Amino acid sequence: MQAWQVHENGEPSEVMRLAEVDPPTPGEGQVLLRVRAANINFPDALLCRGQYQVRPPLPFTPGVEICGETEDGRRVIANPALPYGGFAEYALADARALLPAPDSLDDAEAAALHIGYQTGWFGLHRRAHIEAGETLLVHAAAGGVGSAAVQLGKAAGATVIGVVGGADKAAVARELGCDVVVDRRSEDVIAAVKEATGGRGADVIYDPVGGEAYAQSAKLVAFEGRIVVVGFASGTIPSPGLNHALVKNYSILGLHWGLYATKNPKLILHCHEELTALAARGAIKPLVSERVPLSDAARAVQKVADGRSTGRIAVVMEGAA
Repeated sequence: MQAWQVHENGEPSEVMRLAEVDPPTPGEGQVLLRVRAANINFPDALLCRGQYQVRPPLPFTPGVEICGETEDGRRVIANPALPYGGFAEYALADARALLPAPDSLDDAEAAALHIGYQTGWFGLHRRAHIEAGETLLVHAAAGGVGSAAVQLGKAAGATVIGVVGGADKAAVARELGCDVVVDRRSEDVIAAVKEATGGRGADVIYDPVGGEAYAQSAKLVAFEGRIVVVGFASGTIPSPGLNHALVKNYSILGLHWGLYATKNPKLILHCHEELTALAARGAIKPLVSERVPLSDAARAVQKVADGRSTGRIAVVMEGAA
């Protein structure tokens, strides 16, 4: 089979190599899946760089989110078991963790429904307990993680403010349904959000960026608001001033979605059922901005690594839906 492999750590476009290898052999509790589509996530770039919290042995195949097909023809969503990731014709996955791919989504969309949308659902509903009528601010609103949060916020009845970098991404955020869009490259984020909220700020802030975005969040969170810390795409991990959280009465909520797989796996299934229902009625639909063949995966991963993508880029196998 064909598979992209990383033999040394570095930038994806430099260290990913397409090779002909034997299909992996399932271990105990694992299943071999034919990959139909693999969604590209920022963690794939971190894996290539050797900067992710999981460091599979070299050589490994990146690709942490797929829509695959079982031997009996079932279309499923899975997180491949590294080092046999999804940028290959076949991947391994935990048989107990397979989720049915929604009929309302094609392969690329189904592959993109898992990590970003589960993270968004857990962040907004499980951690922040967002309510209809509240204001949600989403950093990097046109990206893969942010676009999911925007759609889920709208589905929950929130007013959504999207912060983006650039006019092209601003247009995408508006198409996603953001009620207010702030371009951080041409606007003062703090002034624009305060104006949009009458000086009150946002009830819930969804932050996959960190760095300066978090500093802005601390200035923009409303009384009894919640900042959901999802990741640090900026590369800078902030050090919050807890005295500030005390005097403004707001909460800082951490979210590591992957922990639920071991701490409370039933919640992941419940979340998937909720997401499937939302997709079926058209309330959410993964934004797949680009579909590329397997041969173009390294370039696409580098594009995501460089922050030049909107929504999701999916690697789609020949013959997939």
